[in-house]
Amino acid sequence: MRRVGALADGLRDWWEHAKTWQRYLVYLAAIGLSLVLPAPWIGSFMSPGADWTTVLIYPIGTYILLAVGLNVVVGQAGLLDLGFVAFFAIGGYSVAYYGTHYGWNYWATVAFGIILAAVSGVILGAPTLRLRGDYLAIVTLGFGEIVRITANNTDEIGGARGIANIPHPPPVFGTKFLLDPAPYYYLIVAAIVLVIIFSVRLQKSRVGRAWAAIREDEDAAELMGVPTFKFKLLAFAIGAMIGGLAGGIYAGKAVFIEPNTFPFILSATILAAVVLGGSGNLPGVILGAFVIGWLPERFREVEWLKEALGRDPAEYRILLFGGVLVLMMALRPEGLLPSRRRKAELHEGTGGMGTLGAEVPGPDTDVATSEAAK
Repeated sequence: MRRVGALADGLRDWWEHAKTWQRYLVYLAAIGLSLVLPAPWIGSFMSPGADWTTVLIYPIGTYILLAVGLNVVVGQAGLLDLGFVAFFAIGGYSVAYYGTHYGWNYWATVAFGIILAAVSGVILGAPTLRLRGDYLAIVTLGFGEIVRITANNTDEIGGARGIANIPHPPPVFGTKFLLDPAPYYYLIVAAIVLVIIFSVRLQKSRVGRAWAAIREDEDAAELMGVPTFKFKLLAFAIGAMIGGLAGGIYAGKAVFIEPNTFPFILSATILAAVVLGGSGNLPGVILGAFVIGWLPERFREVEWLKEALGRDPAEYRILLFGGVLVLMMALRPEGLLPSRRRKAELHEGTGGMGTLGAEVPGPDTDVATSEAAK
């Protein structure tokens, strides 16, 4: 783990001092890799027992899109959201309901789902963002369950039966979105790229600096004149928009959704991806989402593991996530690819999440510093 951490820190330091042309080369290489990633020769190793392109769309691509959205709330603003799946559900149900009942154009339903998710984020945040830490987490968890149970008990949107025959996206440049998963893969890649650009621009703006101040010390930020409530509400709205976008794309590909498509464990899984990769650092978050989306699919096809466990290894994915997170928190609590700033925040005792971090000394914390902090 120390060697992995040293390698990750070395890559981070190189990236921070890289020249502009070097960064653009990395961007072009990443885009090139995403274009060839669905190739069969890659899929033969990455997912030998399932269609690799489909796995890239869900869970991997969808997890990455959701993790980037949750990172705005958790990683940049330092607000713990355990009900993020609610915005994913709102985007999916918007596409499903208005597409099947009113015949709306697919792109119009996606846009409406994004707006509805953002409004829902504001509605959730307005009365609750005065809360902090565990209290905020409990309220957001409740909101996620409220959305799922409401969908389950509302016959107008299908109830427990769900909604079937969701329209596919219309053809784009002659490419039809039907049973072929390739167009959906490139659609979700385009969405991820746009969301990443948007998130990076926000992080480097005045809004991003305000979020960083709130995350590190909300009281100090407010004393310095930062309107903390307004910026926290903005973080919730932007994260919700990205979640709604992911839900809209997923619904168009899945063709059928129902309330159990959006369980609480999905929120926990995406949060695990953010923490595992390195909360607040986009490359780390993407890596964490990729690993958590891909590993269960890969282990599903390992014959000796099936025989040893006596059942599908994917059934143990929650246990696997828990074990990996415990190891990470013990050996590398800042995540696989943390930013230098977030790593410093964690070792200063804030846990990298503002008031969410436990102000206790870690294994590398100086005892004198810890005592002084008390």
